[in-house]
Formats: sequence, C-alpha cells, structure tokens
Amino acid sequence: MRKRIIVLGCLLVVSLLAYLVLATPSISSKHGGLDTHLYLNENSKQPLVVAFGGGSGGNDWERRYLKDKRDTLLAHGFAVLAIGYFKTENSPDALDRISLNAIADTILNIAKRTPQIDTTRIILMGASKGGELVLNLASRYACFRGVVALSTSHVSFSALTISANTSSWLFNNEEVAYVPAPFKIILPAIKGDLHTAFSMMLEDSIAVGQAEIPVERINGPVLIVSADEDEQWPATKMSERLMARLASNNFPHLHQHLIVSGNHIEPLNHFDKVVSFLDQQK
Repeated sequence: MRKRIIVLGCLLVVSLLAYLVLATPSISSKHGGLDTHLYLNENSKQPLVVAFGGGSGGNDWERRYLKDKRDTLLAHGFAVLAIGYFKTENSPDALDRISLNAIADTILNIAKRTPQIDTTRIILMGASKGGELVLNLASRYACFRGVVALSTSHVSFSALTISANTSSWLFNNEEVAYVPAPFKIILPAIKGDLHTAFSMMLEDSIAVGQAEIPVERINGPVLIVSADEDEQWPATKMSERLMARLASNNFPHLHQHLIVSGNHIEPLNHFDKVVSFLDQQK
C-alpha cells in the first residue's frame, strides 16, 4: 500500500509539472495597459528619460525611494517619464508577454503631446528586467536615442509566471524569442538561488543565440552598469556578452560597461555615473 501511495504521488507530481509546462497562460485582460507619471522641469525642449523598474512590478520611478534620483535628473534638465508595465492598476498582473508596441506608442504619444519635450532626444533607462525591456525596445525603435541599462541581461528570458513557458515580451503580436526555463532550475529556484537558476538557463547555447537582444540596432549611446556580486543573475557576464556583440558589429555609438562592487541593486548607488553619461547626450 505504501509503495502504491508513493507511486501515485510521483505520478501526481509528474502530471502537475507536465501541466505547468504545457498549459499556456491566457493573455491578461489588461494586455497593453500601462501606468505613467510624467515629471517636467521648467525648461523648454527637455530631453526625456523614460524610466522602468524591474521584476518586482509597480511603477518604481514614481516611488519615494527613487525621488532623489528623479529630482537629480530634473535638476539636470531632463524630463522623466515613469512607466509601470505590470502589477499596477491598469497593467497586467504578471510580467508575461508585455507589449513592446504598446509601450513605444505610449511613450511617443506622451512626448508628442507635451510641447516641453524634445522628441528627438528620448533615452530609455531600466534596471534588471527593466534593463532587458529597454534594450529590446531600443533595438526595435530608432526613435529612441540611447539606453541606460542597470543589472541587465543580454538575452530575453521567459515570463515571470509559474509555467514560465511564454516570453516576457511581445512585438507585433509575436513572442520575442526567449531562453526557456528547464526543469533542472526548479530546485535552485525553490531555494531562492536565482543566480544559479539563471546560469543554468544560459547553458542552452542554442536558445541563448536565438534570444540575444540585437543591441547593435540601437540608435544611440549605451551605458551598462553591472555589479560583480549580483545575487539575482550573472549580470556582469551577460553585460560582457552584450558589449562583445556591440564590438563585433562595429557599433558606431558610445558604449560603456561599468562594473561596480556589490549586489544586484548596487548600480543604483552609482547614479552619478548615469547622470554624467546622460549629460553628455544633451
């Protein structure tokens, strides 16, 4: 009897795992929805920094803990557009097949209807999954004239869902190629060892090759900041791969990779480097 129960239990676990892998979540009823907050200074023709948070969701750049950095950008003459693309009132609940088209359209619509903004100087800035997002956006829309990506990846990963069997991003109604999550990452993921889980995902060289973000198409300068002890994923290694791709494609614009000492959020503590980079683009 005990042996039969164990066998049935194993079958149940296998069936559950198969369901999670094979069952594709439905698209959110809030698909394409966003929440935005535009901050302006008193200047005319302000360059615009569009700021995105990472995998925790919400609209990070309108939160109090980033107010000093937001105010610094305003003091340096930049307008700031904070965008929440999941886990906000009007956006999807999960980071799953987020529409790049909807984000780009929203940015451009806001910029064009705001006379204080210089629409020829729009720079995208994101951290963690937000870095992955801005690299994907800028590589597909030439109207964005530069990128700042903190603690970023060089590939697109799967959606942040239980099944993890869809892309994080959607472009022209098609999923952006992504690195899938194999079964072997379940144990480290359960333990909270995300660095190991993402490192395992990157062992799939074929998927990585297909999911690499075509950063050489970005129409402007690129600043990457990674931390050498990032506990979330191998940001420095991925950033080095990103820079190598730019170099191999003779990327014509300024591109820098700054490596700082610390964990996943450490790049935010070096925001002076970001501001200096942005000032050069005025």
